[in-house]
Amino acid sequence: MESRGEWPTGRMLSAVARRIEREWNAHLEAWDLNHASLPVLFLLAGGPRSQRELATASGVTEQTMSRIVSRLERTGYVTRRAHTGDRRRHDVVLTAHGRAALVEAGDPRVAEEMSVRGLTESQVADLRELLAAMIAAHERPTDPR
Repeated sequence: MESRGEWPTGRMLSAVARRIEREWNAHLEAWDLNHASLPVLFLLAGGPRSQRELATASGVTEQTMSRIVSRLERTGYVTRRAHTGDRRRHDVVLTAHGRAALVEAGDPRVAEEMSVRGLTESQVADLRELLAAMIAAHERPTDPR
């Protein structure tokens, strides 16, 4: 049986990312959120947006965003309202309930603790530098920021 230290780098990155994502999703379940829906709440904290704008900003299809928004609407975190300047268009709006969930569930300290568990401060600094270099090397013009 091979040790994890012998795994290819990509496999190691993928394995740790999946484990952190599972742990993060378990955290978010308390608010009926997941890794796809929380960023939408962050986007809406800046003000109402159309579903198309949310999809573009999130780097997903409009169909995927439709499912995310519908779920957030069912939980009472967002509502849809007619756009003031264009009656054909609807804006997605963060509700007070959604803002409260965002503040509680979206605490960046929780995500950071999950992501760097077991590392020293120096290792975290090195990791961040390496990840930034990897992101830059793999950047695509369509990557959301």
